[in-house]
Amino acid sequence: MEGTAFTGPLEELKHVKSEEGEILTKPFIDVCKMVLPLIDKFGGALAAVKSDVGGNLSRMERKYLSNPSEFNLLYSMVRAEVASKTAKSSSSCTNALLWLTRAMDFLVELFHNLLDHPDWSMSHACNDAYGKTLKKWHNWLATSSFSVAMKLVPDRKKFLEVIGGSGDLDADMRSFCEKYGPLLQENHKFLASVGLDNMKGN
Repeated sequence: MEGTAFTGPLEELKHVKSEEGEILTKPFIDVCKMVLPLIDKFGGALAAVKSDVGGNLSRMERKYLSNPSEFNLLYSMVRAEVASKTAKSSSSCTNALLWLTRAMDFLVELFHNLLDHPDWSMSHACNDAYGKTLKKWHNWLATSSFSVAMKLVPDRKKFLEVIGGSGDLDADMRSFCEKYGPLLQENHKFLASVGLDNMKGN
């Protein structure tokens, strides 16, 4: 593989903001789609996360394609649903964006752990990231199935070899966290501003 597993997402991240500094819907969805193959590299361990992320992205993409000019900016979808009082529905794009952002929070935290704790095993890095991000939003069932899934995570060294390709993995991973993390924080901030950042899951 040319470069690392982060090369594509890092390239796409350059196009995520409009000249006015607002997050654009399609490039944001495209970056997230490029993260899906990274989730694949965890094998079966994160299959549930991958299907969640994929489903949320599809829902947002359908909405965007229904009216690309109206939904050119990511938060316009949320504003439209807030106005029509459908934002809290479990099938809303607002809900999709919230859960997508939380899943990506988990991944960014996990990559931070791999960078900052070279002595941690993969399952330690995953469990720590889960505890700091998704856990408080999950019910008991989701949490226990996550614990079971963590027993399937690949060996750390093998995983890093697979995503490293021919590039500077540490530099790319750090750059991805530094550029992508703030976008996720922006999503939370916006969702909090409309009172929708603390919706619980099923």
